[in-house]
Amino acid sequence: MTEAMRQDGIRAGRLAAEDLVRNFGDLHAPLGAHEALVAADRCYFCHDAPCVTACPTDIDIPLFIRQIATGMEDAAAKTIFDQNILGGMCARVCPTETLCEEVCVREVAEGKPVEIGRLQRFATDAMMAAGEHPFVRAADTGKRVAVVGAGPAGLACAHRLAMHGHTVTMYDARPKPGGLNEYGIAAYKTPNDYAQAEVDWLLKIGGIAVETGKALGDGLSLQHLRDDFDAVFLGVGLGGVGALGLEGEALTGTENAVDFIAALRQAPDLTALPVGRHVVVIGGGMTAVDAAVQSKLLGAETVTIAYRRGQDRMPASRWEQDLAATHGVRLMFGVIPQALHGDDRLREIELAYVGADMTPTGETQRLSADQLFRAIGQKLETVDGLALDGGKIAVTGAGRTSVDGVWAGGDCASGGEDLTVTAVAEGRDAAMDIHAALTQGRL
Repeated sequence: MTEAMRQDGIRAGRLAAEDLVRNFGDLHAPLGAHEALVAADRCYFCHDAPCVTACPTDIDIPLFIRQIATGMEDAAAKTIFDQNILGGMCARVCPTETLCEEVCVREVAEGKPVEIGRLQRFATDAMMAAGEHPFVRAADTGKRVAVVGAGPAGLACAHRLAMHGHTVTMYDARPKPGGLNEYGIAAYKTPNDYAQAEVDWLLKIGGIAVETGKALGDGLSLQHLRDDFDAVFLGVGLGGVGALGLEGEALTGTENAVDFIAALRQAPDLTALPVGRHVVVIGGGMTAVDAAVQSKLLGAETVTIAYRRGQDRMPASRWEQDLAATHGVRLMFGVIPQALHGDDRLREIELAYVGADMTPTGETQRLSADQLFRAIGQKLETVDGLALDGGKIAVTGAGRTSVDGVWAGGDCASGGEDLTVTAVAEGRDAAMDIHAALTQGRL
């Protein structure tokens, strides 16, 4: 342990630059050509493939693996991108261990699935590295669509609309497009500025203009968009973050996990990014794991994830939990934050143990904490004029909202899981519904 790691408080430079480069390298090494052939050879190419059913974007997985096995990497990439234009990112961040690979026949029989995610990355990376774009934009239809939110749902929607000849203007509140892919995913999952490279590649379809620094309610109104465009798609994500509701929550050192992850993703120099000596993360999803693991990789001495329910109820997959544990993160279950203690800054967090029914047992534990990350879920910021369902925009069918001419998808919309791959599917399907409405005279 270095002297810098033993210093209390939140400070930068706990690890040397070369250590940080190593820590934040690619989590999964890409497959080489021979490795891809060997991995593809394990596929049974099932007729009624359970992996396809488990994929939210319905990629024909046996087909693209067979194409890799026969040396047709470009065809494999095209098969993937036909259904999921962000197939490269999803290959990196998708929880394949709970989706396609979990139901793989090889996994069920042997406990070792076909490496679908890595094979998908092999094919998509090859096409993107060649600078090729597999789709050609159709003739201009004269129809204009506004897409608000340049995250996975918005990007997928915009690309599919542009491919069909519609003109798209994308708006995003952030300085860069990409949404969650750019600002909300652990850096070790998407190194080398992959998120922006993917956006640049996607935009090669043409017909898509991107305007950043514009958000609903701040330079944009839904009514004006409806007046100015033939259709509107909302993929605004979940911008609000819940509070713990504890005294002392304003102490220095208490912050949102998503803000920490975003700052890390945009940091030009990780040696200048501060992190606490003792870090506690409240929550149990992938955001909590990403914040915890990256705190450890930055040089925090102790990192603890505190989750209110049992391990079997933790939203993060067992693979993500194991990833945290292997990096030295302590996982505590059945605990809730009860009090924050400090003077000018956070010093300790007091946790209360609870039973399965969330009733306190009377037992508490204090942990040293100079940095606390809230990862207790996000919420929709106000969208005027739209019906809500469970705190999200209510949608029916392929993303139709309560207002004619307005669709929604991704994390901001009711329905599916808050996953990149689900957002892509919802954006794609909404685009096809918008296209049908525009071409059939329903708008």
